[in-house]
Formats: sequence, structure tokens, C-alpha cells
Amino acid sequence: MRSLDLHPIFRNNRDIELALRQFLFACAQSGESVAEIIPGKGSGQLKRRVLAFLDQKHIRKLYARREEDPKNPGRILVHFGDQRLP
Repeated sequence: MRSLDLHPIFRNNRDIELALRQFLFACAQSGESVAEIIPGKGSGQLKRRVLAFLDQKHIRKLYARREEDPKNPGRILVHFGDQRLP
């Protein structure tokens, strides 16, 4: 399972979006079944930003579903299923 920790870049919106985009494309291309994004617990602002990014229509096509880890609120799991990039 691949993992992306957003703690080091949490202040820069452009870096966050770029990191998320590159991470999701790499996971989808490599055939990962599940990947984790770690926005951390904190105030929840970064987590909301990540969820909003994942919910964009053009990004949503890259993965099958996403879920917030019920045991760890500072972690988002992205499931790719059998989808592959063309």
C-alpha cells in the first residue's frame, strides 16, 4: 500500500494539489488496490481540502471509492479496484 503524508507541505495549496494529483496517477498506473493519504488529525481543515480534491469529477474517475479510516480520523483510504488508466 502506497502512502502520501501531507504534513510537510500542509501550508502550500499548490504543493498539496500537485502531490495529490501525482500520487493518485502513480497509484492508478501501477495497479495499486488501496492507497492512503495522511492529512493528519489537527483541526480537520487539511482533511476537508483533500476530500474536496478527491470529490472533483475529473479526479473521481481515477479511483473506485474513498473512505475515511474509522479507526484513525487522520487517514483517508483510496480504493482503486480494477480501474486502470488508459
